[in-house]
Amino acid sequence: MDTSTLIFGLANEWSWGVLGYLLGSIPFGMVLAAVMGLGNLRDIGSGNIGATNVLRTGNKRAAFLTLILDGGKGAVAVLIARKFGGDTAAALAALTAMIGHCYPIWLGFKGGKGVATVLGVYLALAFPIGLLACASWLATALVLRISSLSALVAVAISILGTVIFGVPHFLWLTIALAALVYWRHRANIARLLNGTEPKIGQKS
Repeated sequence: MDTSTLIFGLANEWSWGVLGYLLGSIPFGMVLAAVMGLGNLRDIGSGNIGATNVLRTGNKRAAFLTLILDGGKGAVAVLIARKFGGDTAAALAALTAMIGHCYPIWLGFKGGKGVATVLGVYLALAFPIGLLACASWLATALVLRISSLSALVAVAISILGTVIFGVPHFLWLTIALAALVYWRHRANIARLLNGTEPKIGQKS
């Protein structure tokens, strides 16, 4: 392989990373809040741009749409990259879509925590893992009513999913995504440990 071919190959791979980042960085929660007259999410509840904080506006429809769109952008990034670039491109797009959501250039790199986006990524990347993660999130949320804890459980279980469903080549990715989710939830983890983390629908 000559140098020009190698450079072209690397540039092509990283283009999927750029695509993932740009799609992931679309702040649907902020857009919907503005369009629907719900105010600035930065001044509401936790100040986060995700569906959980949108729900604190009292508008369940807006929260649901944020959940779907934030998950959808992660899924679309993965599906496009996989179709035209294969599994490696899909994994790269998955990671950068999450980074884009958590650190969007449009919002001064201050984004969301990536829960809906990571679930969308999993559903597109390996559907059984996505279902396992979604089921884990839902079960924990229904029983304990704590969104952050549900997310932490879901991404932890998704790592086991790579073994359960025979897709070990995605193990590194699920670990990286889980680490990012845990990092973004570090304040929530502190509140969980001291018993002050708000429940779903409760003001932060």
